[in-house]
Amino acid sequence: MKKTVSFIALLGLLMAGCGKKEATPPASPATNESSSSGNPLTAPVDYLGALDQAKKAAERTADMASIGQAIQMFKTEEGRFPTDLNELVAKKYYPKLPEPPYGMKFEYNAQTGQLRVVKK
Repeated sequence: MKKTVSFIALLGLLMAGCGKKEATPPASPATNESSSSGNPLTAPVDYLGALDQAKKAAERTADMASIGQAIQMFKTEEGRFPTDLNELVAKKYYPKLPEPPYGMKFEYNAQTGQLRVVKK
């Protein structure tokens, strides 16, 4: 009898935990909001939006890496860091400075050669 009561209690607990719960999509790390609506009808649009964001992020990363490389090449050949990023273009170390992302700007430290993208 005790085994039957324990089994029924265990079965009751399992059934109580099997209730339908709405799954919430994970939050996007950049905006703290969901980038997907979770609707199968909008999935292609959500996918294309995420793909576009990933492409832009990859381009920013590549731009920052190539500008950083140009800064280091300038330092090696000139013996100092450039006074500003335009000096890289003027002395032909970099063809043309890219536009920073919307609402952002490049912040360059001529003493350390550090380049960052910061909000305006």
